[in-house]
Amino acid sequence: MTTQTTDETSPAAPSAASPATQAAPPHPDSWMLDLVAGVRGVRHVVVLSSDGLVKVRTDDTPPDTADKVAAACAGLVALGMSMGREFGAGDALRQVLVEFDGGFLFVRGAGDGSRLAVVTDAAVDPGLVAQQMQAQVLMIGERALGTDVLRPAAGPASAERGTR
Repeated sequence: MTTQTTDETSPAAPSAASPATQAAPPHPDSWMLDLVAGVRGVRHVVVLSSDGLVKVRTDDTPPDTADKVAAACAGLVALGMSMGREFGAGDALRQVLVEFDGGFLFVRGAGDGSRLAVVTDAAVDPGLVAQQMQAQVLMIGERALGTDVLRPAAGPASAERGTR
């Protein structure tokens, strides 16, 4: 019979310095989200691109959580735009609000191609959060939070296609 022992430095027992337990480094642009992040009950604030990539996150939001929020919001935005085309007057989406047990998710435009997403607990004032989100976008500016629109490059390949 063999016995296996684990000490504090072995890989089987995570140490206090292991990457899994360390806090994520602060995001360099997280200061831009202070107005919304300071509202009582706000848990996470993320700015995402139109394709669901994190552009900015608050320091209290771990990168993996920010990635999950951004991906989910990109899907919700696509669904909302589709609903607008089908039942509204176009695909311009103003905001998305999801209420779930324990909180809310707010998503609104934050410039060309970007969205501001806020996850809160249940005790938050939804009107105050929506107001602070709008003020945050206006204060920082939609251009600062916007995403450049991707356009096809006009290179040799596209020039050749045009001549055939």
